[in-house]
Order: sequence, then structure tokens, then C-alpha cells
Amino acid sequence: MIGFLANVVLAFVWALLMGTIDLSNLMVGFVLGYAVLWLAKPVLGDSGYFRRGPKAIRFLGFFMKELVVSNLLVAREVLSPRPRLRPGVVAVPLDAKTDAEITLLANVVTLTPGTLSLDVSPDRSTLYVHAMFLESPEALRRDIKEGFERRILELLR
Repeated sequence: MIGFLANVVLAFVWALLMGTIDLSNLMVGFVLGYAVLWLAKPVLGDSGYFRRGPKAIRFLGFFMKELVVSNLLVAREVLSPRPRLRPGVVAVPLDAKTDAEITLLANVVTLTPGTLSLDVSPDRSTLYVHAMFLESPEALRRDIKEGFERRILELLR
């Protein structure tokens, strides 16, 4: 976390040096700050920031891809003259244990159109998910566990 905050500070310093705090200057400053912090790693010590940064970018890319695909599926359903809805509720067993892991997973599932996190079991071992297009409960479980949950656990652990 300290590495990320240092990178944000360096991005703002860069934008101030350029004279304008706008998105392009902040982005360039963030990239340059990342490079400076990476080069200073032998002096400052190794932190998880450089391991988590690429994982966070990959997670964001995966989430954006899933978001676009699910938006297209929902749009097709809305525009289709014959509905293909097969709604259902599926219990997804969780490997996520902490509140942060479970909350992030539930929110990411809910943010993806066509799915909604309904509840977590009292023992926090199961997430209940409603899906608009439920062809196979096992396929949905596999998609959530191998897609979102695996990537979230890689990112947060």
C-alpha cells in the first residue's frame, strides 16, 4: 500500500511540475513514478506493490472483458423478440475467507450484468448467486471460481 501511495504522490508531483493537473499528466506521472520506484527497489526494499501491480492490471482487464461480454448478452436479450431467460439461483462454495475477499467477489459478481450476489451463508463458505442465463449450475460455479475468485485471491493474498 505504501508503494501505491508513493506512486500516486509521484504522479501528482509530476503533474504539478508540468503545470496542469489533468488525466494525461497524472497517467504519465504514474507510469514514470512506477519506473522510478522500481529502479529504487534495491534501496527502498522489495514490497508486494511490484508483484500486485501487474496482477491488478490483469484482473482489471479480465473484469472489463467479462463486463463487455455480459453487457452484450443482456442487450441481446432485451432486444430479442423471443426471450431466452433461464433464471436461477446457484450456491457457489467459497475459497475466499476474509471479509475483503468475499466482499470484492460478491461486488464483482453483482457488477457483471446478468448476475447478482444474493447472500453469503452464515459460516461464510457459500455465496448465493442469481443468474439470468443459467444453462448449467456447474458451469456458473466454474466460471465464478476459476474466473473471478481465483484472480481475486491471487491479487489479495
